[in-house]
Amino acid sequence: MTRAKRRDNSFTTAAGAFRARFLAHAAPVLGHASRAALDLIFPPACLNCRQATQAHGSLCAACWSKIRFIERPFCERLGVPFSVDLGNEGLLSPEAVANPPVYGRARAVAHFDDGPVRHLVHRLKYGDRMELAKPLGAWMARAGAELLVDADLIAPVPLHRRRLFARRFNQAEALARSISSSSGVPEDPLCLVRVKETQSQVRLTRSQRALNVQGAFRVPEEMAARIEGRAIVLVDDVMTSGSTVNAASRALLRAKARRVDVLVFARVV
Repeated sequence: MTRAKRRDNSFTTAAGAFRARFLAHAAPVLGHASRAALDLIFPPACLNCRQATQAHGSLCAACWSKIRFIERPFCERLGVPFSVDLGNEGLLSPEAVANPPVYGRARAVAHFDDGPVRHLVHRLKYGDRMELAKPLGAWMARAGAELLVDADLIAPVPLHRRRLFARRFNQAEALARSISSSSGVPEDPLCLVRVKETQSQVRLTRSQRALNVQGAFRVPEEMAARIEGRAIVLVDDVMTSGSTVNAASRALLRAKARRVDVLVFARVV
């Protein structure tokens, strides 16, 4: 790619990000006529590839077709899809039977692969594309509707304070706010804290991941009354082995949460 071409692509991406941020803040307070005028200035574009779309906060047909959504039939405990429809609801996968998780149920929007899902997660997490949290969270609210219908509280998986300082925001908290807005279930980013600074889980084995996050989370003493007896939906961006959400769920259950379910945008299957 030529230097001029790279500059053009960089400008297009930056312009698209500015447009999305501006619209995310301005749209809620604008009337229909004003939004129509803005559409002329900032035409709707795909969240992933920036191609033209019919509405803001959506994907183009090409990117949408590349997403592998997780739908039934799937394991009712882990939310992992089955390769064939066995015709019975409420089935558990062999993994859920042999090694049941600490949490009750897990749900995800889509497979975490090399397509648009990975790009969207990375742009939110590492590219400061905070405006992506609103549409991604809305998709999560739909995927996790059965978890949210009788939930009392949404809790994002927290970052350690040093990592939060370096990254400046917690993507799980941004997603949790969007889910709360879509579902009406209150969200509290302070009910769970990360007390252990863990290393990256990326290149660790399953057993190493579990050991890495062991004892990493705690419910602050002053938040115990907010957790006790409540049904909690724990939110994160991606689930790989499940070690992180297991450790976080354990901390919430030790604080006497009535139930903990897990809702993520994507999961490795």
